[in-house]
Amino acid sequence: MNHQGGKQWGKLKQSQKEALDQVNETYVTGGKFEDVENLEDKLLAYRDQFMEFDEDNSGDIDMMELKRMMEKLGQAKTHLELKKMIAEVDTNDSGTIHYHEFLDMMLGKRSTILKIILMFEAMGKEKEGPTGVPPKKSFADLP
Repeated sequence: MNHQGGKQWGKLKQSQKEALDQVNETYVTGGKFEDVENLEDKLLAYRDQFMEFDEDNSGDIDMMELKRMMEKLGQAKTHLELKKMIAEVDTNDSGTIHYHEFLDMMLGKRSTILKIILMFEAMGKEKEGPTGVPPKKSFADLP
């Protein structure tokens, strides 16, 4: 792996994004998840989430990437727990989570530990504080 930055990194990320978009297109046209509301928006969010956690741009999330992901989310796990999480999602016994397995997990009906953690993480990001200038307060407003 070449660890160059700048333009080369941008090209690598762009090619990964295009490859994941092609997979997303098969999910939109496939009909398997046609009952999912806002499917295209969810697929875009899942693509960005997957790209964030696939640190080496290999197209899958391995145990060390999953470990760092869980640590970022404040949910540090042991190697045994990480292996169990991967085994819940890994349908081809590769020991990693490929993008299509990630999508099947996030869009499917079955609840896995990883899916629950990622859903809570997404809910935490959605909360935004008030915007604009705060109202002026005086001493009379104090209790």
